[in-house]
Amino acid sequence: MGVVGAPSAQAQVESGSWISYSPSYTLQERGCGTASGLTFKLTCSTASGDQRAERRYANYSGSAARQFEGTFKVTSLAGTRISLKQTFNDSEPGPYYMLAVERGGRLYAVEGGTTIASGATVGTSVRVNTVHRIGSSHKTYINGSLKYTTSSPGGNFYDKFGAYRTSSGQGPATVVWSGVKFWHL
Repeated sequence: MGVVGAPSAQAQVESGSWISYSPSYTLQERGCGTASGLTFKLTCSTASGDQRAERRYANYSGSAARQFEGTFKVTSLAGTRISLKQTFNDSEPGPYYMLAVERGGRLYAVEGGTTIASGATVGTSVRVNTVHRIGSSHKTYINGSLKYTTSSPGGNFYDKFGAYRTSSGQGPATVVWSGVKFWHL
């Protein structure tokens, strides 16, 4: 139990003795991607090339579970198919998991195209939690409800969030993130 007024380290989803931590990150701005604080923009409608504005967090590995939480609001989306949150497998370079949004508000897993949720329309705040158990599972919660589960290989991983043009997408887009938190078991 925490002291009244002290920040809680309790995660928003899944039970357990989650411990809050603050991993380091680097900013990635490429093509027409720009970032200012937690506002990420793709300013062009280019449907090719590397268009991104993201925070790339430090690698993690081992057997402990990791949880990410953040709230995004798409404030403009003249384009479509923009990746918002990614978990990369650094052991087998490339995206392992990508959560993207289409114009109209459909959230989907880029690999396979599975619909995760709807309602991520312009101006709507959406809370995302991912719970990653390396070598077991990767779960996605939207506004506190489990919406998607996939298996996880072993290896080294890292989290990214912001705005990134998927291979079939294009900008422009502006995404504002808030309430970003990380926990581990």
